[in-house]
Amino acid sequence: MPALFDAVPAAVVSDGVLQHTGNPLAEQRALADGSAVAITGERAVVAVSGEDRLSWLDSITSQSIAHLEPGVSTEMLVLDPRGHVEHVAGVIDDGETTWLLVDAADAEPLLTWLLRMRFRLRVSPRLADEVVVVGGASAEGISPASPAGVPLIWRDPWPQVSVGGVGYGVIDGHPGSDRRWVDVLVSPDEAARLLRERPVAGAIAVDALRVAAWRPRWANEVDDRLIPHEVDWLRTAVHLDKGCYRGQETIAKVHNLGHPPRRLVALQLDGSDDVLPEPGDAVEVGGDAVGAVTSVARHYEDGPIALALVRRAARTSGTSGEVTVRTSQGPVAASAEEIVPADAGAAASIPRLPRLGRRR
Repeated sequence: MPALFDAVPAAVVSDGVLQHTGNPLAEQRALADGSAVAITGERAVVAVSGEDRLSWLDSITSQSIAHLEPGVSTEMLVLDPRGHVEHVAGVIDDGETTWLLVDAADAEPLLTWLLRMRFRLRVSPRLADEVVVVGGASAEGISPASPAGVPLIWRDPWPQVSVGGVGYGVIDGHPGSDRRWVDVLVSPDEAARLLRERPVAGAIAVDALRVAAWRPRWANEVDDRLIPHEVDWLRTAVHLDKGCYRGQETIAKVHNLGHPPRRLVALQLDGSDDVLPEPGDAVEVGGDAVGAVTSVARHYEDGPIALALVRRAARTSGTSGEVTVRTSQGPVAASAEEIVPADAGAAASIPRLPRLGRRR
């Protein structure tokens, strides 16, 4: 992958990932209007072939995949027995192979886990090194790989509520509603052509559009205790009515009872001092630490923004002037917007009956 970037003028590459080409804000605008493509090296693909692939993936993940039609995009989670998120993947099937789009750092761990779970089933997982992931607002002008005759174009379902899912945060007016995103699987030759002929955006621009859309990501929001409810991932990656899978008990219990332990909030940061927090920096309300930043970006329209996981009971709404992020260079003032409500879950939609006085 790094050799591909040799053709990109002013490319800044770190650990094999294209970060930017000189102006991340301009790259964001070009990505948003569909004129630029993102070939960053941050995404990888695991391919699963074999007759049992869909029913097998259905049985071991959070999503209903057994009857997935060729060319249809969805998203799945691999959970541990306690319901914590371990792996995340976009999913598309072409009738012969299921293609799992993952963060590059998670490709080998996910493959290792899938190989352990094969048992005697007719499935064959592998890293798909023959394709490169190209991201952007549109697949126009891109020639996708189509090994079985179905173009391999994954259309991000976020923030629409998928069949079997549920949205905890806002439905109408969600900031992600205006974000169009596709990941197109292409050959290395096609990727090289695009890098020569199209404007290119780096990982910084891609992440800024994601943060503005409140879109969770494995590399940022997932830690060793995250459950999907905390980041509103039941919208796109969990089917509440499918058969048994590892971690399902936690999914059902927390949804039915409500009150996930933590919840995701969006932060609008004070940009007057030109200080951006780092992931892991503490979020404080009235001087008390209530959580930590997970993602940070400088958006071309919204300015400095962030996502943070805070305690469920943290009072972030209506606290103007009290929310700060503790950075290595001092506190940064912020205002918080609720993404996942404190009472998220099925119980939140059940009206409370008035308390009856004791009958005399």
